[in-house]
Amino acid sequence: MTLKFFDNLSRNLIELRNDKDDYDVIIIVKNEKSFIAHSNVLKCRSPYFRKELKNIIPNENSIKTINKPNISDEILEIILKYIYGGIVDLKNVEAKFMFDLMIAANEFEIEELTKKLENLLIETKSSWLKSHFSLVYRSIFSENNFKDLEKFCNDIVAKYPNLIFDAEDFTSLQESALVSLLERDDLQLEEVVIWEYIVKWGISQNSTLPMDLKEWTKENFTTLKTTLQKCLPLIRYFHIPGTDVLDKIKPYKKILDKQLWEDLNQHFMAPEKPVKSIILPPRTTLVQELPTRTTTEQAKLPSTIITYEHVAEISCWIDRKSSTYSLTNIPYEFQLILRGSINGFAPQTFWDTCHGHVSTVVIMKVKGTEEILGGYNPLVWDANTGSRWDRADDSFIFSLKNGNIQNSILSRVKSRVYAIYNYPKANQTTHGPNFGNTLFMYSPSSNFTVENDSVRCGNPGCYENSVRTTGHCSIVDYEVFKVIAKTS
Repeated sequence: MTLKFFDNLSRNLIELRNDKDDYDVIIIVKNEKSFIAHSNVLKCRSPYFRKELKNIIPNENSIKTINKPNISDEILEIILKYIYGGIVDLKNVEAKFMFDLMIAANEFEIEELTKKLENLLIETKSSWLKSHFSLVYRSIFSENNFKDLEKFCNDIVAKYPNLIFDAEDFTSLQESALVSLLERDDLQLEEVVIWEYIVKWGISQNSTLPMDLKEWTKENFTTLKTTLQKCLPLIRYFHIPGTDVLDKIKPYKKILDKQLWEDLNQHFMAPEKPVKSIILPPRTTLVQELPTRTTTEQAKLPSTIITYEHVAEISCWIDRKSSTYSLTNIPYEFQLILRGSINGFAPQTFWDTCHGHVSTVVIMKVKGTEEILGGYNPLVWDANTGSRWDRADDSFIFSLKNGNIQNSILSRVKSRVYAIYNYPKANQTTHGPNFGNTLFMYSPSSNFTVENDSVRCGNPGCYENSVRTTGHCSIVDYEVFKVIAKTS
């Protein structure tokens, strides 16, 4: 019989962590807060600490100091509690914090905790992962330890490749991420388009290559071939139409193996004759799941203010695309969570209804005009805060093209630390959503439609520019949507 007493062991080890007499390690995090620890415990629980401590020279008091300027004190507190006691409290923890904790656990080479957090994010925070796709995708491929998240993300990209391939920072994509996509049989892009993307990516990795292909030397082609050595074998060359091979591939034939180019020529002249090169199978094509919308179908959008064209435009802003999505290729669903004309126009209703929701779009219909104003908050609306500005790199405010309004206006956040404001309980009866005091809703009488000028367009200091020429306006209705990435 084996008796196990893990609870007491965990508690005693956690008490040991606070022992100020026997510690021999100090860990300093990014806000310069320091934590004490014991080298034997750290080395036993983390391969990272075992290697790191081996190379650090102790001071005159035999204490070793580790600097981790990229780790917050909140994250390290949880990491140390896990290392000493095997306990991680995730109650009331937001998805972004859980994601950052996973990245930190991986950095400290704590495989058990990393894997558990990875699975929890997929199982319980999939909406957040989809809404913050670019951040997640690039973070997990900077290391090679998040296989389940890689599959989760690549399943999405395979269906919606524009999320990555049309992104403005596509050329900074890690090679491992690009290769993992090229290996997919279900990547929904024409093969010749995939070829063009990888050539673009390869050229961008070598700033010395001439802009004009006519000026390229043999060494230039060799440089590109070396850069793309892991990508080139994954192209399905024999499933590219002959005219595209002639127009798109032939100019770069010097980066292909000589035998492959000969086999391609033979294939188009005598397709039944066997070739020496490996012929990869064609990529599978999914049935179009979003048919062209008719006028009747467009009316089904759960909004009395915006149309599918507006949804497509806002979606491209969320993804930082330079071109607008087509109506058949919108990657997000806008799920209505509040409408003033249904739920009421009291500011408190906004906080009661939207509390806890992340990645939301607020839409306001201006009274007496055709203006549609709004803002996107990638963070959570928090009704329980004691008054807090939240940093958001991807928030924006806007004015939408509508009727006589000829052009939409986009204004991205500039002062990121003041992007979104969550009001304390005492102010929630009069204040609604607030985007950097540049666009916010306010009603002393606690009714947005009764109050004149309930929408305030302030100084554009926190955002790039104002979305309205005159400062304040009244509304006839407003809506709040939760933005959810489509997976099928």
